Amino acid sequence: MDIFENNPLQDCPYCGGAGLLEEENGWCWYAMCVDCGAYTGQFPFDTPERRAEAARMAAHTWNIGKILRSNPGE
Repeated sequence: MDIFENNPLQDCPYCGGAGLLEEENGWCWYAMCVDCGAYTGQFPFDTPERRAEAARMAAHTWNIGKILRSNPGE
């Protein structure tokens, strides 16, 4: 099972840039925009079985637009 193929990301709702699904040091997944830096929260996992579910949750959260964004000057 390929996590990236099974969890396609829509374009960023802020700037239209490409979304990227990232794994952080083997403990969580999050999605982010490669252009503006908008991102989801982190979705931790503690077992290999929960790894795919955490990636699915990060992708779903991104695709429904529940993301954070830092504006310049903050």
